[in-house]
Amino acid sequence: MEPQRLKAGQGWEWIKQGYALFIKAPLLWIVLLFICVIAAVGLSNVPVVGEPLVSLLMPAILVGLMAGCRALSQDEELELAHLFSGFKQHTSQLVTLGGISLAGQFLIFGVMMLVGGATLVGILMNGQPDADPNVMMQAVAGAGFAVLLGIVLFSLLMMAMQFAPMLVFFRNVPPVQAMKLSLRAFLHNVGPMLVYGITFLLLAILASIPMMLGWLVLLPLVFTSLYASYCDIFPPVKEAGTTPLEGEVIGRDDQAHF
Repeated sequence: MEPQRLKAGQGWEWIKQGYALFIKAPLLWIVLLFICVIAAVGLSNVPVVGEPLVSLLMPAILVGLMAGCRALSQDEELELAHLFSGFKQHTSQLVTLGGISLAGQFLIFGVMMLVGGATLVGILMNGQPDADPNVMMQAVAGAGFAVLLGIVLFSLLMMAMQFAPMLVFFRNVPPVQAMKLSLRAFLHNVGPMLVYGITFLLLAILASIPMMLGWLVLLPLVFTSLYASYCDIFPPVKEAGTTPLEGEVIGRDDQAHF
């Protein structure tokens, strides 16, 4: 399985395709995302274990939303039950993926501390990003290289995690291999990803103007467009005589391509 290389303009197509999925069930999308946000905030407020637990479960939650996208792309109904898809299939692999991501975050923070960002990391890890602005500014100023290194490393981790949950859930790819494929997919498609990101930034500004009401559309669009990009970069194998890689499962989701 090799990720496709796409033209830069495809980044805009993902947003259009994502909007087409959203508009099929707009009210239910808003309800589903509201449930996810409330659950994540509530769980993260549990002392000590809350935030790590959210990180562990995030891939399973994400694929639940992706399962909803798959259903809509096949002209099926979006249902509340889709949210729990990641807790019914491939759960251990998805939690493993979350664990790798969590370990990666702690490792990056450790590297930042070693290169002079101990004060800043201490503030962030203690859950005090809203501390005294002067203290934050001093911590950032004193950790210039650590901040830059952290941005690079966290960006690479984000790229590796972007498509990994879908590859695990839809294609039965092992977690580490899924992260490698996701990172390769991102690096092969810097152009469309850049167009996609800039467009979303502009939409985020517009969505924030009328009392943040635009986020009722934009937040679901984050996930529906992510599914669109996954389908585009990892299309189904349809060529005659072509067989999937060992361990790859081509499911109904791969039959629905935008």
